[in-house]
Amino acid sequence: MTKSHHVTPNGNGGWKVQRGGAKKASKNFDLKKDAEKFGREVSKNQGSELVIHGKNGIIQRKDSHGEDPCPPKDKN
Repeated sequence: MTKSHHVTPNGNGGWKVQRGGAKKASKNFDLKKDAEKFGREVSKNQGSELVIHGKNGIIQRKDSHGEDPCPPKDKN
């Protein structure tokens, strides 16, 4: 199973960073850009995938900071 961290709305008008499968947020933020920055640092340090969601909860993008099983063809 791939480790992941998610940036999602926290239900209070802000944003949270949460490890995949965790019940509690690692940290809460007022601004999405601050949550993304923190999430990216954590994801790089732990070699996980960063999954960024929109306000509606739908995934907007993913960034892999670990061993990507499907690297881009130009990165081989």
